[in-house]
Amino acid sequence: MKKLVFFLLITLTMVISCKQSPEKEQIAKLDRLCTSLFPTDEPGAAVLIMKGDDIIFDKGYGIADIDTKVPIDGNTFFNIASVSKQFTAVAILQLAEAGKLSLEDPVSKYFPEFKADFWKDIQIKHLLSHSSGVPDARGGIPRELKIKGDEKLAMSYLPELDFLHFKPGEAYEYINPTFVMCGAIVERVTGQPFVEYVAEHIFRPAGMAKTLYFDPEHQELIPNMAHGYEYADVEDMPEERTADSSQSDEPKNWYEYDYGEETFFATRPDGGIYSSTHEFVEWEKALRANKVLTEASRVDAQSPHTFASDSPWSDYQNRPNTWYGYGWFIEPKTDTTKEVIYHTGDNGGFKILAARYPEDNALVLIFANRADWDRYEVMQQVEAIFGF
Repeated sequence: MKKLVFFLLITLTMVISCKQSPEKEQIAKLDRLCTSLFPTDEPGAAVLIMKGDDIIFDKGYGIADIDTKVPIDGNTFFNIASVSKQFTAVAILQLAEAGKLSLEDPVSKYFPEFKADFWKDIQIKHLLSHSSGVPDARGGIPRELKIKGDEKLAMSYLPELDFLHFKPGEAYEYINPTFVMCGAIVERVTGQPFVEYVAEHIFRPAGMAKTLYFDPEHQELIPNMAHGYEYADVEDMPEERTADSSQSDEPKNWYEYDYGEETFFATRPDGGIYSSTHEFVEWEKALRANKVLTEASRVDAQSPHTFASDSPWSDYQNRPNTWYGYGWFIEPKTDTTKEVIYHTGDNGGFKILAARYPEDNALVLIFANRADWDRYEVMQQVEAIFGF
């Protein structure tokens, strides 16, 4: 009898040990998904999942540099593109908390050189929420100039601008120059270069010791730098194109596609930060702990301000139940979905996702240096795997 009991206990122990825990099954599913998306010998991605204070998934796929074959990991630095906008928004909100500006201030207060009367009606909050009505009218600038274009060039059309697409606050149109304007406001209010202000008041207090803005003259300062890639020949690539190149008829030969190949890569307030998934975790912790912003300001920034769905002016993240706050997209909770607060980034060959799930206290990061994957589809797959 004792032998039988012993045998049953051993068998039960083996069955239990062979069956994976739910979390291990989730991790295995995510690993299979990422392995299929990002082959070992091609540009790839750093993927990180944090629940509570615990990092439950942290893995790199593919290579950061085609020439050196350096593999991607959580310390690889990517251009996080428009995910940078939340840092610009936080800089503005810090100055508002300090009483140095108001979100209701008219833009004309800070840009007296802008000639049109409508600048008196556009407020800083409209710039932050993509509801200003200001068009992105940079199309007239020659491409050879835009390849190395900086903030000054990005804003060069604004003083003479004489029309809006809609009245401020009435619609959504996602454009980059308004966030470049926000960076200029920070400089004019503080008397400090924008990149220095953010480094001093945001990066360092958040514990992001190595995160920095792109500087074409000092690219060597970017640690473990990934390059962005496309496998279509960028010399023949049309200026207006989808970020998803998976349907390209070109042979799958990888071409570098970042500074020197893509336009306005060097502008900072709208998309110039280089960071890693490991450093971005520190940003998430700083936001949760109210280290860089009060809770009231953070909640305001991550609340719906502009309805993005069905906008006739912009198709960027124009999906059902989608809003823009101040530097973040928000999909509010519904009967069938949980709230998600996120931002995406597209710049050259970089394709970035940083998503927060408040109900699960979770963070999902996918930093990729290739653009040929469907980010929204992958986002939904990750949500299904982990129940977010």
